Amino acid sequence: MTSAVLDEAIKKAALAWVSVGDGPALGLWCMPLEGALIVVTGPGEQFAPDLPGASRATVRLRGDNGGLIVVAEMTVARILPGSDDWEAAAPQLAGKRLNAHGSADEVVTRWVETGCTVVRLSPVDDATVAAPDLPAESAAAEPRETPARVEVRRPFRLHKVRRR
Repeated sequence: MTSAVLDEAIKKAALAWVSVGDGPALGLWCMPLEGALIVVTGPGEQFAPDLPGASRATVRLRGDNGGLIVVAEMTVARILPGSDDWEAAAPQLAGKRLNAHGSADEVVTRWVETGCTVVRLSPVDDATVAAPDLPAESAAAEPRETPARVEVRRPFRLHKVRRR
């Protein structure tokens, strides 16, 4: 039954929480393809620096109601430009890329030129956790430090505002 839940979650996945080793889980946009998830990372794309060099990753997928339904261990395999897998996966992935500048072919060309990495996340047999074995505690983590901060300013007032 667990593999059926995982297969269905993969088919419907658009976002997966992926963690490599003890690192934090990152929400990554993905595309399901033939029972696996395809993810792109690199310059100008989503940030997942540990993923291309990893051999395994833990993937958490949500259900239709938005809650966690499955946690799976998956193997990570790079899809190299020019390979048959690249020719099958990269154009589809580029076509589904939201807010992409240019056509799918231009996006794929940009990925090759800038050194982006496309990886396939394939489930490992017998390494899936589904209901009722899911953790009961929240998996929420403290926000990580980031240089992307916006200082909150007082709003501009044209006229003097009276206090009551």
